[in-house]
Amino acid sequence: MAAQDTNTRAWHMYGQRQLARAYTPPVPDQLTWTPWEGVGPGAEVLGDVTGRRVLDIGSGAGHHAVHLAQAHGARVTGIELSPTQHERAISAHTNVEGVEFVQGDVAEYLAGTAPFDAAYAIGTLGFIDPHRSLPALRDGLRPGAPLILSLLHTDLHGRGPSTEVAPREQMILLRDDPPLPTQMWVLSPQLWEDLLTEYGFRVEAIDLLPHPDEGATVIQQVIRARRLPDRPARVSSRPRSTRAPAAHAAVGVGAILLSEQGILLGRHRRGTLELPGGSVEAGESFVDAVIRELGEETGLVARTGDVQLLGTLFDHVGSVLRVTVGALVLAWQGQPTTQPDESVGDWAWHPLDQLPDGLFVCSAQILTAWRPDLAIDHSPAHFTRFASGQRLCLATAWPDRRHRRTPVAPLLF
Repeated sequence: MAAQDTNTRAWHMYGQRQLARAYTPPVPDQLTWTPWEGVGPGAEVLGDVTGRRVLDIGSGAGHHAVHLAQAHGARVTGIELSPTQHERAISAHTNVEGVEFVQGDVAEYLAGTAPFDAAYAIGTLGFIDPHRSLPALRDGLRPGAPLILSLLHTDLHGRGPSTEVAPREQMILLRDDPPLPTQMWVLSPQLWEDLLTEYGFRVEAIDLLPHPDEGATVIQQVIRARRLPDRPARVSSRPRSTRAPAAHAAVGVGAILLSEQGILLGRHRRGTLELPGGSVEAGESFVDAVIRELGEETGLVARTGDVQLLGTLFDHVGSVLRVTVGALVLAWQGQPTTQPDESVGDWAWHPLDQLPDGLFVCSAQILTAWRPDLAIDHSPAHFTRFASGQRLCLATAWPDRRHRRTPVAPLLF
């Protein structure tokens, strides 16, 4: 059964049980974000909501919405998917000024209403796929609007949050009734922050609120976020024509590895002696290209922090501009060996004062850029030194982000 269907069924049955008991929770004296009185902040985290439109997500029996309207002058809309939970709210609070209760799906509701000035969810947003709820909330809140979320962090059994955006089984416990299984997104604070950032929010604070009983394992997290301003329209761009541009540049890297035995050089099948290196692939940083080429050609393993970029060499081969980035590899693992299907092999260490004839011109240019005192002849190239530790990416100026608790007795509404 899909997570949404499981949760719809569970909360429908929960509402039925509470209706059968004729139980209505009292309107609280202050807004609380945990099942425990006196733990955590109050309504002040929403800011001044007087006269403002506020959305209560998963409003349940409606007591939180009534408190905000009566004590803080907010105009509150409680959205609730479960018909039985909605029935509980309207049967107890149907005539409260400043409050309306709507039964329906929050994402569908937000798509057809005016943006709200604030929104909050007390223990409820974890039952909705964040990839569905968060973009709907971004579109359903005005720029600058606060979004306050109370979410499960650690459950009754001590199971902590997940680092993957996937639901898992949690139980709704209600007195002596059989537990109701649900599917819940119990995510780490960092993952919630990543998701909120991805969907247009800025996270201002995350508080972990433990159970007041030191022997209990349950922890709630309260996230204070704010909807970011809309981005201005982007300036358009287009190619000059539908024809692919003619290639007129070649970009490559070359790596210097210096050991007690000297510089590492390999022999190309065409006879030249070369540093490890090769062409930079689209979307690849120069550092990543060095590490990849080193592994492919020699079998050696280096890490990002082991590579120091030296600078860029520019020269021409016929009508082609050649761009060569030199790098110094400071540490590595393994022994250099000839790799299958590679055009360079027979790797060996050569003392700096006994370098062989027949160096590949790009390798020679890198070596003299690194050590101008080396007696090596080669065609001229213009060298531009990098700042120490600088990292450049060929494809884009923007970094690639590679990027984003069990049976629990949740808040009983």
